[in-house]
Amino acid sequence: MMHDPTSVGLVRPEVAHFDTPLLLASGAMLNAYDLVYETYGELNPSRTNALLICHALSGHHHAAGFHHAEDKAPGWWDTMIGPGKPIDTHRFFVVALNNLGGCHGSTGPVSLNPETGQPWGSTFPVVTVPDWVTAQARLADRLGIDCWAGVIGGSLGGMQALQWTLSYPDRVRHALVIASAPKLTAQNIAFNDVARQAILTDPDFHGGDFYAHQAIPRRGLRLARMLGHITYLSDDGMGAKFGRMLKSGEYRYSYEVEFEIESYLRYQGDKFSDYFDANTYLLMTKALDYFDPAKDFGGDLAAALRTARARFLVASFTTDWRFSPARSKEIVKALIDAKRNVSYAEIESTHGHDAFLMTDAPYIRLMHAYLDNVAKEVGV
Repeated sequence: MMHDPTSVGLVRPEVAHFDTPLLLASGAMLNAYDLVYETYGELNPSRTNALLICHALSGHHHAAGFHHAEDKAPGWWDTMIGPGKPIDTHRFFVVALNNLGGCHGSTGPVSLNPETGQPWGSTFPVVTVPDWVTAQARLADRLGIDCWAGVIGGSLGGMQALQWTLSYPDRVRHALVIASAPKLTAQNIAFNDVARQAILTDPDFHGGDFYAHQAIPRRGLRLARMLGHITYLSDDGMGAKFGRMLKSGEYRYSYEVEFEIESYLRYQGDKFSDYFDANTYLLMTKALDYFDPAKDFGGDLAAALRTARARFLVASFTTDWRFSPARSKEIVKALIDAKRNVSYAEIESTHGHDAFLMTDAPYIRLMHAYLDNVAKEVGV
């Protein structure tokens, strides 16, 4: 780790334990649970400068900085969080957590069930975006934060930001909903189900209780990640990076890896299966599938959003086909119909859905400008 004045530097995760039972949307109850989180920057005396970072499907609490000096890579949104960056830790107190059901320290399938002394595994209950937001609100209480200056997230994280404005309308000043959607399309649910089937049908999955068998359903996880990764990239971006390049320069007339894109996808799948939990992957995709704030309003998203009091920034990316600009525009139209305050940007990028993690200059400028206004509004 080289010295970088724009980095938050070395950070240490913290654990918040909760003994207050949490009733989940499914009707299941978590009697106690842990949330692992990191913070960057300082909470100001009036406690008005806090930002919550909500992670996407495979994210976690380590959003910025390094855990050890020898770490090769920083947190997953280090390009956005740090001194002088759009999420400026000289001005904001930033909180990033690992959601319930995760596999990076918060209570989830890999955690021990206190009633059995064994990993939760298949018995861990399904969790939803509203469940996560309820747990996040309890963390905010623990940290002494009555109202977030902003809740920020991309993809599934954007759904959490949107849900915050509905579940706790008086506790969010701004919601930044990036590369997201008001609910999944049938196509998106289909992608998720194919990914789940890859895991569920892996012989090493053992019905979700593979821990007891000292097994890991690597094949299923690899396939799920490979499928997902294809949907995160744009056709143009994939073509520019790999095209039809061959590893050996000529056809080998076999089923081995021949094209560079095949090699890349298998590398991504192998890497993912080394650190991510299969049960968590299933839970995260179901949370995506179930998100639909308009469901209780007869499908009327504008009616659902009339509860919101926050101001919104909605952003999409031109080549994102997993959560296309049209899906963001649905949110924007509903907010306008609900007479809410919303700004919208459609950003040119070749990076597809993954663009919310990248550093396209118009995107960085947009985030800088919007969050600069937020900082001035809360007096930092």
